[in-house]
Amino acid sequence: MDLAVTPWRDTKRPLWPLALVVPALPFAALLLAGATGSAWAWWLTPVFILGVIPVIDVLIGDDHANPPEEVVPALQASPYYRWITYLFLPAQYAALVATCAAWVSRPGVIGGIGLVLTAGLVNGIAINTAHELGHKRETVERWLSKIALAPTGYGHFFVEHNRGHHVRVATPDDPASSRLGESFWRFWPRTVIGSLRSAWRLESHRHRLRSRSRWHPRNDILNAWAMTVVLFAALTVAFGPAVLPFLALQAVVGFSVLEAVNYLEHYGLARQRNAAGRYEKVDPRHSWNSDRLTTNIFLFQLQRHSDHHANPLRRYQTLRSFDVSPQLPAGYATMLLLALIPPLWRRVMDRRVLAHYGGDATRANTAPGYRSGPG
Repeated sequence: MDLAVTPWRDTKRPLWPLALVVPALPFAALLLAGATGSAWAWWLTPVFILGVIPVIDVLIGDDHANPPEEVVPALQASPYYRWITYLFLPAQYAALVATCAAWVSRPGVIGGIGLVLTAGLVNGIAINTAHELGHKRETVERWLSKIALAPTGYGHFFVEHNRGHHVRVATPDDPASSRLGESFWRFWPRTVIGSLRSAWRLESHRHRLRSRSRWHPRNDILNAWAMTVVLFAALTVAFGPAVLPFLALQAVVGFSVLEAVNYLEHYGLARQRNAAGRYEKVDPRHSWNSDRLTTNIFLFQLQRHSDHHANPLRRYQTLRSFDVSPQLPAGYATMLLLALIPPLWRRVMDRRVLAHYGGDATRANTAPGYRSGPG
């Protein structure tokens, strides 16, 4: 007698809209500030993202389940998952407008710092939405990716991530792959400057191959930066020049959040050279993973980073967890905080990198002058 087979269903399907909580947090802070009159209300967003989410991560735990391959085509085609990423953008922009309005109302030093962190965290996490959209072939999603990048002025990420980072990941040539023994504070200027230079070289080369000027309107960096200029100009007209320092500060916070995530995603991991002297193909061993359910919901499964690098066109709902992938001890929200304190980061992560390579530091992507230990 044939036994009925229960069809697979995405148990996380009703949870994915929770990603929209992030751009909704500034409005909750606005209500709290109005109700209490306290400038500390503007710290709600950073406290929730960097304090509450890590606790929920621990309480909820991990989710290791992968969708069966036979359902992946239907999952990929479902508009439901796509529209959740689309909806993030109007919520992101509405949050930016709300925080600009709060800034020009002079919230004081405490409230002002909270506002900068609030807008910076929302727009920094929006870069993850841009990341998800920017990998797709559909033209509308690629343009939406640039729109999501505009508030942080980091439009060159669209070029560098797709055509630079994914090619050179886990090699010393990649400015976005952190090295064993390299602190986040040393990594930050190297990746910010290096990624910008790399993006410009890549885009200039693309236009040179097409026999046209790098200053062409189709330059993906220039048209992405133009969106930032138009956005900031519109906000300046609406709120006055006083909003410009706020826009600049939140942009720095936003792209620093991105670079902190870059820092922890490939720390110390290296692709080995083959007999021909070329780097081996990217596989699940070259990215740090985390299966913490809560953070994966909020980040569109960015933490299943190994599958993303091996299969960049897979949409977030179909990304898989692999046993061979090195695992972070916590979710991204927790690890981001740890990365800001180099001795703690190295105490937690260096031994994991070395264990991944059987204790052989020469197989890792190490910083110049690397020495073992937490210092």
